[in-house]
Amino acid sequence: MQYILVTGERGLRIVLSNIGTFGDINPLIAVALELKRRGHVPVMALPNVYRPKIEPLGLEFRALRPDIDPSNTKLVEMIYDVKKGTETGLREFLFPVLRQTYDDLLDAATRPMRADLLLLGELNYAGPIVAEVTGIAWASYVLAPFSFFSAFDPPVLPPYPKLARADKAPGMGRAMRRLARFVTRNWPEPVYNLRRELGLPRGKNPIFDAKHSPHLVLALFSRALGTEQKDWPEKTLITGFCFYDADAGNASLPAGLERFLAMGEPPVVFTLGSAAVLAAGDFYEQSALAAKRLGVRAVLLIGADARNRPRQELPATICVEEYAPYSGLFPRASLVVHQGGVGTTAQCLRAGRPMLIMPYSHDQPDNARRMKRLGTARVIQRSQYKPWRTARRVRKMLADPGYAQQARLAAEEVAREDGVKAACDALERLHAQVRPA
Repeated sequence: MQYILVTGERGLRIVLSNIGTFGDINPLIAVALELKRRGHVPVMALPNVYRPKIEPLGLEFRALRPDIDPSNTKLVEMIYDVKKGTETGLREFLFPVLRQTYDDLLDAATRPMRADLLLLGELNYAGPIVAEVTGIAWASYVLAPFSFFSAFDPPVLPPYPKLARADKAPGMGRAMRRLARFVTRNWPEPVYNLRRELGLPRGKNPIFDAKHSPHLVLALFSRALGTEQKDWPEKTLITGFCFYDADAGNASLPAGLERFLAMGEPPVVFTLGSAAVLAAGDFYEQSALAAKRLGVRAVLLIGADARNRPRQELPATICVEEYAPYSGLFPRASLVVHQGGVGTTAQCLRAGRPMLIMPYSHDQPDNARRMKRLGTARVIQRSQYKPWRTARRVRKMLADPGYAQQARLAAEEVAREDGVKAACDALERLHAQVRPA
């Protein structure tokens, strides 16, 4: 039941916080805008780089360390290293400023007034500690099934992709989970140290367990991507995707792209999302060559890094843009080639378009396998991403009506879900359960 404000009742003050890329933050923006529409006061506690995107929406913003430097491609390249990327991101980016993250979030949660609820993403390792210290009820959210690390639906482990071939063998899921916990056993020491400094017990494993709220875990993805498993956290709710991809509220396509789309057949779109685009390598150069070989119209979304612009001379059939809202572009595409991030994958599912996925790391290989199983995608590894091979796979997919049919069926399932409404309803129910009588 939707929360209804009565005369004289103030809306809930809800702090929404995470650290990550736009793929991590956009679903929070979607939820925050709906909370505001319902009369609540959402407070966005995020890295300061997002301030120009948040404040024009009329949302309260509080800066959270560490900040993110979009020009630091070296850090992104390290984070996307398949073998050591996740460890690098934690040890060299998040954990060195964990105490500052805690201080910033504590301030946002208690000043100028105490929050009624917290909604925390899994990369905010200080978040559960702030909730514990303040006693503020909290919910957590995840964006992909990979985050649950289920033994019954085991994920693809980026450093050990060959294990995915044996994931249905008896006991393999449990063995993979034990392996992951063993490999990461020393990573969360900075979290334990902060808890010790604050006089708190050691607590649960921050990498796998403590990040999930005991009150409510919002799985902000579609059942087309994953379904409940019996070893998921008890209070998990699959809501459906929460879509937002405007630029400070502007969801219009660039004028040049709009003209290009109106001039001919639906193009193949090549994109690397909001993070992998910072470590693109020669992806766009190879993609342009693949589009020429295919003889199709194409759109390259290259991001703000000038190094991503192809050096070759491009025909009029290839349009290059830095950014475009996927919600406006993908429904007008024939196929999307992308990195497998859950935000990009979600927009492809919503648009009902087939995908060729070239995953980097983190949840991307797992998302790619799920889309392959769904029948909406094929997968190509980064080492295999060459013009002739890419063109051959795209040509086969465009010639096979099965991919488009499965993509349309997936879009119908996504359309039946309302992730934003389900998430906001659940947050309101949580507050009703925990507020004093």
